[in-house]
Amino acid sequence: MVNRKRVERLMRQHGIQGRRLKRRHRTRVPDPAAQAVPDLLRRNFTASAPDRAWVGDITYLPIASGKFLYLATVIDVFSRRLLGWSMADHMRAELVTDALNATVRTRGGRVDGVIFHSDHGAQYGSKAFADAGHQAGILRSMGAVGTSADNAAAESFFASLKREILPGRRGRPTARAARLAVFGRLGFYNHQRRHSTIGYLAPVAFERRSTTLAIAA
Repeated sequence: MVNRKRVERLMRQHGIQGRRLKRRHRTRVPDPAAQAVPDLLRRNFTASAPDRAWVGDITYLPIASGKFLYLATVIDVFSRRLLGWSMADHMRAELVTDALNATVRTRGGRVDGVIFHSDHGAQYGSKAFADAGHQAGILRSMGAVGTSADNAAAESFFASLKREILPGRRGRPTARAARLAVFGRLGFYNHQRRHSTIGYLAPVAFERRSTTLAIAA
């Protein structure tokens, strides 16, 4: 057994510092006043056609200055296509409503009956988001509180994105650099990145093939 003070002294002599785990930055803050929303997916992240179910989530991107950018995304469960996103230096409800509205525009307007699944973050439980969803015709769905597996498809996307644009988990030098990295990667994700869950095709290619097969049938 070695005395703690001896270890500290030897570490100082050799310029060794212990590694500290970074404090996790919270993006999911439940709103106790939000209305109850059922879980319509129950961890079934598959669909038989586009626009049957979407998943949404928020992540943070560190900046070298110590600040953060926040990214909200919407993904189609069928094709894993990223349909809409929004970036901002805040986590107000407009972050997720902007991402939803961008998604609705991508799909050409109202999308009656599509399930939108998220966690219990205050942004998704807000009246602003509920109103935007109602106007678009979506059915809201939420997993259990504090259970990431209930939104695994969205969580998996963010894990891959951060591995690819934040090497070593280091922050980008500026907000502009972070935005450019995200925009470049999202285009690559939709049009070139192959996914094992959709036959090793890129999301856009998978949707096009599925549409062609449906017409031929």
